[in-house]
Amino acid sequence: MAENPPKLKTALIANERLQNLKNTFETKYGESPLFYACAPGRVNLIGEHIDYCGYSVLPMAIEQNILAAVSVSDSGTIQLANTNPQYKDFTVPCKEDIAIDRDNPQWHYYFLCGVKGIQEKFGITHLAGMSCVVDGSVPPSSGLSSSSALVCCAGLVTMEANHKSLSKVALAEICAKCERYIGTEGGGMDQSISFLAERGTAKLIEFQPLRATDVKLPDGVVFVISNCCVEMNKAASSHFNIRVVECRIATKMLAKARGVEWSRLSKLAQVQTELKASLEEMQALVDEVLHPEPYSQEEICKALGITSEQFCSELLSANTQHVKQFKLHQRAKHVYSEAARVLQFKTLCDSRVAESMQLLGDLMNQSHASCRDLYECSCSELDQLVDICLKSGAVGSRLTGAGWGGCAVSMVPNERVESFLQAVREAYYNPDPRRAAMEKQSLFVSGPGGGAAIFLEG
Repeated sequence: MAENPPKLKTALIANERLQNLKNTFETKYGESPLFYACAPGRVNLIGEHIDYCGYSVLPMAIEQNILAAVSVSDSGTIQLANTNPQYKDFTVPCKEDIAIDRDNPQWHYYFLCGVKGIQEKFGITHLAGMSCVVDGSVPPSSGLSSSSALVCCAGLVTMEANHKSLSKVALAEICAKCERYIGTEGGGMDQSISFLAERGTAKLIEFQPLRATDVKLPDGVVFVISNCCVEMNKAASSHFNIRVVECRIATKMLAKARGVEWSRLSKLAQVQTELKASLEEMQALVDEVLHPEPYSQEEICKALGITSEQFCSELLSANTQHVKQFKLHQRAKHVYSEAARVLQFKTLCDSRVAESMQLLGDLMNQSHASCRDLYECSCSELDQLVDICLKSGAVGSRLTGAGWGGCAVSMVPNERVESFLQAVREAYYNPDPRRAAMEKQSLFVSGPGGGAAIFLEG
C-alpha cells in the first residue's frame, strides 16, 4: 500500500471524456495538456460520521470522478477553468502564501487546498506555473465526496507538475489535512478511499496509522446510489462542524467521569482505548454518564472546570461559536454503535454465510435510523427516499456522506435491480419536475472503482 499513485498510458481515442477534455483544454489555452489526473468520488457503505472520532469506516470508490487536464510552464500563475460553465475561471499567482477564503467556499478554493497542501509538505517557494481544466462527473453537494475528490486531484496534479513523489498513504493524509483550509473538520475517509481504492473491492479504512483492508462485497447484490436532490455544502454550513464539536466535548466529559486525563483527548475512540473497554461497554457508559437532555455551555464548563473563554477557544471551531446547546448523549451513542456496525459488516462480508445479505441490510437500516434519530444528520427528503428504496426491493438502505441532503445507498439483489430502479424513478423522481430533470445523474448502480491516477497520452 506504500506505492505511489499509478501513471497510466492511455489512448485518448478510446476515452470520449478524456478526448473532450483535451479539446476543451486546447481551445482554452492554445496548447495540448502535458498530463491528466483523476480522483474518484466515493460512497460510504456504512460508518457515518465516525472517521473524525477515530473509528474505521467502510467505503468504496465509485466510477464517477474528478478529472483534470494540465500543462506546466514558468508563467508564475495557476490558471483554473472548469468544463461546467457555472464554475468560473480563476487565476492565482504561484506564491508562498496562497489565500483560501473559507467564508466563500467556491470550487477553485477546494483545488487550491490541494495545491497548498503539497506546497507546504515540500516547502516549495516557487510553484510551477500550471494551466488546468477540470471536469467532474461526481454530482456536487450530493454526499459522494465531490469536494474531497477535487482536493485529491489537485494534490496529485501539483505533486506531478512540481516533480515530487509521494505514496498514496502520504497523499491521502496531506489532502485530509489541507481540506481544513476551507473549514471542514473531516476525518480522512474521503481522501483515503480516493487514493487507496482498488477496482472490484470495498475497503475497511482504519486510522492512526492509516491503512486499508480489502472487503469483498457479497455476490448476488449491487449497490444503487440515489440522490434526494437536496444539496448540502459542508464548508458553507455549520451542521457538520457542530457534530465534530459535540463529539469532542463528549470525549472530554466521558474521560473526566472515569478519571482519565481528559484535556489531551479529542476523539471518542481515544476514551475507549484508555479504558480498554468494548464498544458495547462504551455505549453503556454513555447511558450512565451523559444525560439525553441537551447540555448548555455553562453546564459543560462547570463539569470540566474551564472558563467560557477556554470553552470557545479550545472546544469550538470558527463556525460553531454561536452554538448554545449540545446533544452529547445522542452523538456519542451514535458513534459507538455505528463503529460496532462497521466491524459487524466486515465480519459478515468475510464470513460469506448464506443469510449475510439480509443481515448486512439490517445493519444498513440500523445505521440510517441512528443517523436520523441520534445524529440528526438526515432530512425529510432523505428519509422519504430511503423508505421508498426499501419498499422498492432493497434489502438495506441508508444515507451516505455528511447528510442533511445528498444521497442514499441501497443494497439490491441482482434480480430486482431493474424493477427497483423503475419503482424508485416512479415514486421519487417522476412526480417532481426538478427531480425528474436530474434523474439521470441521480439514480445509478456503481461497483467498486479504482483510485486516483495520472494519465499520459500514448
